[in-house]
Amino acid sequence: MQKAISIRLDEEAQEALRTLMGSGLSQSDAVREAIIELAKRGRRTDLVAEAERLSADRDDRAEKARVMRLMESLRAAG
Repeated sequence: MQKAISIRLDEEAQEALRTLMGSGLSQSDAVREAIIELAKRGRRTDLVAEAERLSADRDDRAEKARVMRLMESLRAAG
């Protein structure tokens, strides 16, 4: 089900929308794609932050090293 919304655009947003529409997108398609892309970018940023946090965690790094040693020993045994 699609839902109609109403938004107010300042001049910068209007110009950005015109740019997106210049590639042949309808106004609705341009807004939809921009919203989806922004949400994806936010998820990627969250993942990067989590990876950085884990890389800085000494206990996590030690656990990764233990797992790697175990994997290597299993590979050598197989």
